Amino acid sequence: MAVCARLCGVGQSRRCRRRQRQNQQDQGSDSDMDMDEEEEERIVGQTQAETGSGPRPSSAAAGPSVAHDAATECNRASVNRLEIGNCGGTGPPKPQSLLDLPPEILVEIFSTLPGTALPNLALVCKKFRQILNTETIWRRRCTDEFGMREDLRKMEVAGVSSKELYVKLLHPYRHILGLWQPDIGPYGGLLNVVVDGLFIIGWMYLPPHDPRVEDPMRRRPLFRIHMWENKKASVECMYGHKGPHKGDIQTGKKDEFSTKCNQTDHHRMPGGRQEEFRTWLEEEWGRTLEDIFHEHMQELILMKFIYTSQYDNCLTYRRIFLPPRLPSDLLAPGLFKGTYGSHGLEIVMLSFHGPWARATKLTGDPNVPAGQLTLNVDLRKPVRLPDLEQQRSVEELSRLVLGAHEEAQRESQQGAAADVEPSATQEAVEGAAGGSSPGSRSGPGSEDGVCSEGSHSGSGAPPALEPQPFVLPLGVIARNEVYPRTCRMCFYGTGLIAGHGFTSPERTPGLFILFDQDRFGFIWLELKSFSLYSRLTDQLPHAHAPSMERFEAMLRNMQSWTS
Repeated sequence: MAVCARLCGVGQSRRCRRRQRQNQQDQGSDSDMDMDEEEEERIVGQTQAETGSGPRPSSAAAGPSVAHDAATECNRASVNRLEIGNCGGTGPPKPQSLLDLPPEILVEIFSTLPGTALPNLALVCKKFRQILNTETIWRRRCTDEFGMREDLRKMEVAGVSSKELYVKLLHPYRHILGLWQPDIGPYGGLLNVVVDGLFIIGWMYLPPHDPRVEDPMRRRPLFRIHMWENKKASVECMYGHKGPHKGDIQTGKKDEFSTKCNQTDHHRMPGGRQEEFRTWLEEEWGRTLEDIFHEHMQELILMKFIYTSQYDNCLTYRRIFLPPRLPSDLLAPGLFKGTYGSHGLEIVMLSFHGPWARATKLTGDPNVPAGQLTLNVDLRKPVRLPDLEQQRSVEELSRLVLGAHEEAQRESQQGAAADVEPSATQEAVEGAAGGSSPGSRSGPGSEDGVCSEGSHSGSGAPPALEPQPFVLPLGVIARNEVYPRTCRMCFYGTGLIAGHGFTSPERTPGLFILFDQDRFGFIWLELKSFSLYSRLTDQLPHAHAPSMERFEAMLRNMQSWTS
């Protein structure tokens, strides 16, 4: 029975013992193992002689019970080989811990761990510490965590390893990656800090030149961090026209950091302030002061130059997030550039909050500063538009919008506006498509055209609506005459206007026009002005809000920064 069991892998076979010896750092030799095997057989023979049960030639000669026992042992051994591996086979032993795994397997495992966990892992043992020096691990961390796709050969030419790049540059400055708003009084701004090759660069985003709202954004580097010298991260200021020079970055409070230039003389130009102003005007507006005939516009431009030039890139930045997207949103939220009359183009953030669509300024002006809610659109109040001929009448537009405005005021006084159902956006879409919605206003007769036609899809997302011809009323001023001539939906909303210095702010009624997924407009009824907004399509990594609650808290903070 013992011999049968050994043959099936239950007993201590010679091969099992040899593998066990090898797992114990190859102690002993093959000759010792042969002697141990013979000694074991001798002891087994003596035991059998003492008990009166000598070795039997076969299981048949031993009787039915012994043969059954031997068969049972064989079957059990077969199951054991399937579950824990064949002891009598030639395969490798099953590892008992991570230390037993081959180095290449450990490299693959460690490559999937976050970089913040690797220093503690290196403290476990000497083997782990040696494996964590493998470039594959750190190259994977640079790629997965920071999106770095730089060719390894370029780093080798610069004499920088992937581990050095991660440990000395990417990881220490990871907290400043993403979108930020500079504290430049009412003007604000948009800074995007990204990993760009072997650099971390802070790009200031500037709107296109007025009034070309659909042109791509312009970028200007404000600072960069690199490891070219002494394999140590160095900060350089990129402001001015004399090339990179020494700078500094300070991170104090959470979601806030500051930049400081240590050589502000690099910002000065040989021609003095007048030459600096001409250069700034060309970059900011794409024209000279002589080309701007409007006196009020000249005053606004001079004021902005004087105000912003005093900072010399010594600025404080506060983190901002892109709004989360929900299936019920009318269109994808995000950043848009829009026309604001004499103030030029400004950047706003469109977000959705239940039945409200809101546009918050990221860049501003002395009248309505950055951080303020420039547009507030009530998606429960779609507005039906008449045919093209009647659309040209500003009186007809006023009648439609003011009717919705008066109804909204009544609801506000009654407290009805505070009770919002989650499906308000969907109901608004149905109302605009021809359904009945409280607060919707029609033109002269129900047969008038509407902004869109369609049916509710029932999937939680707005349906694809057919476009309808659209034209601005006569007397409404548009900075950009090249606006879309079809629209999909229209809603009642309010726009924020104020005097210089944000005095006497007031929300005035207007019309929100959805042209497509990347463009919308707003008619400021009181100002008889039209603003066209076009989506900012740049890739903005590390910028999405972790939750809606965090995003809404950020919006509240933005308003307090400039109020």
